[in-house]
Parts: sequence; structure tokens; C-alpha cells
Amino acid sequence: MDALCRDCFATDPGPGAACRHCGRRRLLRHAELFSLTIAHVDCDAFYASVEKRDRPELASRPVVVGGEKRGVVSAACYIARGYGIHSAMPMFKALAACPDAVVIKPDMAKYVTEGRRIRAMMEALTPLVAPLSIDEAVLDLSGTEALHKAPPAAVLARFARDVEREVGVTVSVGLAGNRLMAKLAAERDKPRGFAVIGRGEAAGWLAPQRVGLLPGIGPAAARRLEASGITRLGQLAALDDRTAVSRLGPDGPHLAARARGEDNRPVSPDRETKSVSAETTFENDLSTLEQLEGVLWWICEKLARRLAAKELSAGGVVLKLKTAGFETLTRSARLPGATLLPETLFAAAQPLLARAADGTRYRLLGLGASPLCAAADADHGDLADPNAPRRAAKWRAVETLRSRFGAESVVAGRALRDPRRRTP
Repeated sequence: MDALCRDCFATDPGPGAACRHCGRRRLLRHAELFSLTIAHVDCDAFYASVEKRDRPELASRPVVVGGEKRGVVSAACYIARGYGIHSAMPMFKALAACPDAVVIKPDMAKYVTEGRRIRAMMEALTPLVAPLSIDEAVLDLSGTEALHKAPPAAVLARFARDVEREVGVTVSVGLAGNRLMAKLAAERDKPRGFAVIGRGEAAGWLAPQRVGLLPGIGPAAARRLEASGITRLGQLAALDDRTAVSRLGPDGPHLAARARGEDNRPVSPDRETKSVSAETTFENDLSTLEQLEGVLWWICEKLARRLAAKELSAGGVVLKLKTAGFETLTRSARLPGATLLPETLFAAAQPLLARAADGTRYRLLGLGASPLCAAADADHGDLADPNAPRRAAKWRAVETLRSRFGAESVVAGRALRDPRRRTP
């Protein structure tokens, strides 16, 4: 059986519980350890870990990164997680669970800088790095053993040590035969973990797990599966394609294959953008259409900028509202043509908002672009809207002025209705 010491990286640590070279006990043993090449790397409580690194006095304190009392948790250190705090939890619930938690406002510029440092370290190992988020990526180390003069498992162990020393945060690694199983492995042994799931054991390891463990099966889908009698992944894996379609719909065979641990997705450095959106949580609940429209205009401008930055446009909009009671509502509408213009996004979203503004108190408003289109396809104009190119040129001119003279140099009339706006 292959073996590796995670501290001195010896590939012959001996049969005992401690490495015969360094005496430490962080040993990996697995029959496929030196033949697996797909790794999932996930930083441990990244935002909170960066903050603890910069403020050592917080090392033993529960730290939560997120908004004010009406915001949500962006990240929680493992001490805070011991109190049941987790990402996306409303902040008031997090503070109720742990009144002594230290709440730190997110510093995204700092997190992006550190995330890029770690990404560069990954790219020094292999060109096949598929980023998933600021602190998470998949790596394919096939064919790199001659370059590094070590099997991928040893290269990854050394990488984890280097991140800890040079960046000051820890990572967890999952090593497997494909992307799906590598992700599941990375979640097995956090924090500062390194877990291995071999090709030959994937199906057997998955079989007794609840269906909700599988990425892509959310709580609602898990409830539907369980209501149909499928509670374990082994039951899902046993379905043939015909039965899977009849019971689960067109996606049934794909879900059954994943439940068997099958995943043929390549690791590609080209990350496809799946969604672009913008949202905000209010300091105080809003309920009137006039109030909500003022915020909606600001969000439309923000969404337009994000689309332009990614060289994308919107073929439709998805409105998101969260009530004071934390119920989430979504409404969508297609556009007659792709757009990058805030006023076109607003025109599509406003009727959706008007129908939802029935006196309900809302704490969050968001807008997403779906489907996504190429920026080059946007706002060409047609017989129904021949002035679209002119409006697009006007919007670009406004953004140019704002970039030179500040965001307040040009303000749309609708923006003056934003209840969050501070008038001089």
C-alpha cells in the first residue's frame, strides 16, 4: 500500500503509526495514493482565517466575517462553527447562538489578493487549474510527476505546507479519480485535512450516504427524492436510465451516474460564468413600491457594470426578494433582445417588482441576468427599439464621466428615489 508523510513528504514512512524519518504521525496510506491525479483544494474558513492571521489575538476567539446585525454570515471560523454558525446564516441568529463572537466586516480586496497568491502557487504545480471561487479550485496533476520528481500526492502535501507558511492560512485537499469524488474527499477531513477516495471504492463509499450529500442535489431535491423512496445514494445509483427518466425526469440518468461516482468533466482553466447578479440587504425593511424602485435602479446599474466587466449581457432578468421573515421569492422575465443597459434591465424587472410590492416588508432585493449572452450581441436595436444603440452610447459616456470625476458626477433621476441615499 502506498504511504506518505504529510510533514516530511517521505514516500516510505514505514509501517508504524509515526513516520520513521521525522517521527510525526500525519501519515496517508491508500492503495491508489500515488496513481490519483485529480485534486480539490479548499481553503479552510478562508475569510475568517485571513482575519485571524492579521489579528493573532483572535486566534482562540470565535470569529465571524459578515455584515452588520441585519446582514448575513460570509464566513465563520471553526470555533464559531462549533456554536452552529454557518455561511449565509442571518447575523442576528449567529450572534444569538454565540454572543461573544467577534464580527468583522468583509475586506474583499484583501481576500482577493490572498486568493490570487494561492492561485499562483497552484498554477506553479500544473497549468490545469479550474478555479471555482476565490478560495477553491480543482487541479489535474496528470503527467507532472517527472517535472516535480514526486507523485501528485506528495506535491499536494508540500503545497499545503507552503500555503500555511507563506500565506498564513490552511487548506484541505481531496484526492480522487475525478472532480466529483475529489470534492467530496476534500470535505471529509477539514480543517487542514487530506483525504483520498480511490476509483475502486467510490461507488461503495457513496452507496450508504444520504442523497443530499451529492453536489447538485439541494434540500428541495433531496426531499422530493426521499418522498419517492430514494433516501440513499446506493438506491439512486441502482436505477437504470429508463427508470431514472421515468422517476426523476430528463436529468435522472445523470444523477444516477453521479451517485455511482462517475464524472467525466475535464479540469479546464477556462472558467465559464454561469450567473451574474447584484443584490443588497436593507438597513431597515422596505415595503412600498416607490422605496423598492429606488433601490432597484441602483441594482440595475450595478448589474450592468458587472456584465460589462465580464463581456456579457442579459437575455433576461431574475428578480430576488427576501421577506422580513427570510422567505425568498424569485420572479423572472425574458427580454426581446440581449442588453447591457440599466434602463432596459429596469423596464423588465419593474413589473415583477410591482406585483410583489403588496405591502410585504422586504429585507433584501437582488437582480440577476439569465440567460447570459455575449456583450457583442447586446443593444443593436430593431424596428421595435431603433434607439437602443444611441442609449448604449449614452450609458458608456456616463460611465466614462463617472470613472474620471466620481460616481456622483452623473446621477440618474431614478437614483434620487433610493431611500438609502443620503441627501446633503
